[in-house]
Amino acid sequence: MKKLTDYMAEELSSAFEKAGYDPSYGKVGVSNRPDLCEYQCNGAMAGAKAYKKAPFMIADDVVANLADSKVFSMKEMVKPGFINLKVSEEFLADYLKEMEKDEKLGADTAKEPKTIVIDYGGPNVAKPLHVGHLRSAIIGESIKRIGRFVGHKVIGDVHLGDWGLQMGLIITELKHRQPELVYFDDSFTGEYPTEAPFTISELEEIYPCASGKSKEDEAYRQEALEATHLLQQGKPGYMALWNHIMNVSVTDLKRNYANLNVSFDLWKKESDAQPYIPDMVEMMKEKGFAYQDQGALVVDVKEDTDTKEIPPCMLLKSDGASLYTTTDLATIVERMKLFHPDEILYVVDKRQELHFIQVFRCARKTGLVEDDTKLSFLGFGTMNGKDGKPFKTREGGVMRLENLIADIDEEMFNKIVENRSVRDKDAKDTAKIVGLAAIKYGDLSNQATKDYIFDVDRFTSFEGNTGPYILYTIVRIKSILNRYVEAGGNLEAGELLKASNGSEKNLMLQLSGFGSMIESAFEEKAPHKICAYIYEVSNAFNSFYHETKILSEENQAQKESYIRLLQLTKRVLETSIDLLGFEAPDKM
Repeated sequence: MKKLTDYMAEELSSAFEKAGYDPSYGKVGVSNRPDLCEYQCNGAMAGAKAYKKAPFMIADDVVANLADSKVFSMKEMVKPGFINLKVSEEFLADYLKEMEKDEKLGADTAKEPKTIVIDYGGPNVAKPLHVGHLRSAIIGESIKRIGRFVGHKVIGDVHLGDWGLQMGLIITELKHRQPELVYFDDSFTGEYPTEAPFTISELEEIYPCASGKSKEDEAYRQEALEATHLLQQGKPGYMALWNHIMNVSVTDLKRNYANLNVSFDLWKKESDAQPYIPDMVEMMKEKGFAYQDQGALVVDVKEDTDTKEIPPCMLLKSDGASLYTTTDLATIVERMKLFHPDEILYVVDKRQELHFIQVFRCARKTGLVEDDTKLSFLGFGTMNGKDGKPFKTREGGVMRLENLIADIDEEMFNKIVENRSVRDKDAKDTAKIVGLAAIKYGDLSNQATKDYIFDVDRFTSFEGNTGPYILYTIVRIKSILNRYVEAGGNLEAGELLKASNGSEKNLMLQLSGFGSMIESAFEEKAPHKICAYIYEVSNAFNSFYHETKILSEENQAQKESYIRLLQLTKRVLETSIDLLGFEAPDKM
């Protein structure tokens, strides 16, 4: 389905051409002076130099050729040569009727669908999810949903950290605490137990304890390094423990991600990339890409155009151990083999930018990806507390994600109970739905690359640019539609008529921009554009609601038109929040 701005640009381009000017000057944009006009064309200003003519003269010629246009109700030249435009109410109503029929509400489906792998998890197993994992999860989830909505095949991968020193630390601490376990008996040849020798709570206590010891006790650290090495060599008892750690930890991770309404197609791990490392490293040696530098194996990735030093990409340490760089490169090999993606997108903390510059350049230089495979890095900013520093607990520690969610849910529950809008037995469920919207919208409404302040009081407010405000708008629409049906109204009756007042036309104009917004949000990997859009739609709807008697309208055709407009508004808002990864309750 064509966008409203496409229709306008066609009209303007044709008018420029009829007047003897290049049709490429017929670009149309939203006016930054809505008090004067809705849209504006500045092509006459751009063409003045080429045609050695005053801009207002060119604009006058163009406007004269728009006299019979059915798209515009107002088209006027304003000196020094702007063309101010207003859309015809009839044309706008007809456009929204087409939107109503379109499953995608006017958003284009990709003509050449791409396969895109998104890496947007990255938690380490055996550690609880904390607030530092929030942004990757919800930004990545939203981009995945937007990509699928516009027709691409998008594969989400959690990419667990499961193969580093933390595993050796956990195994070492378990050995110190329970040396009698069969996993540490080298003479044991039977079947290892199916039940893990620890719970998730115990596991989450063991790791920080072991980590603390390793920083103070060098012998303990060396023992953990040796345990890590033996695990990576496939020592049976350690592999059995590793499987227990994975099962217990991943079960808990899945539960926590489900609470965020975040899901992954793949639960791949660093260890899955291990089999690809030997051949990859050997290839880089044979082709002369990799060389020894102070005992380590590295690949140069600096380029002549670099304005700052880009260190070599290290493949293996002097002791032969692999690094994050190695497993990230091997993971690219695995992804190319399994999915042959057109793009691999990493949604990761922006402080890891140098790491990914090295990885991407190394992958390209050594031919791990094809020339047309896109490697993208979306580096997000930090989630900070009101003090402007990374978000912490009151005690100064890193806050667990499930504790943050519980705090937000409690805040929303108290507000809902205060409003007395939902019965007590439903209030807790509603608080969870609204609480998730508060968290996700609070984060996603900020440009991903920027740091932002996580302000619980502001994010849980029912007023202003917040998730609860958007949901409250949807719930208000649901309430009106329910009352209409209860009074005997038929939601399928009637059709959209042209706007009856200014606030209705403004709402219709906002709705018409859905397709353009979605296209832009996907191309720029920018969920914040959806947030900005639905905030404007919500404001436009609430202005229309306050200025218009919808259910008490006496003209039946007009009332039915209002109801059609409400249904379209609800669809646009609900589709948008689904792309952001949350939903609306029936009542608030």
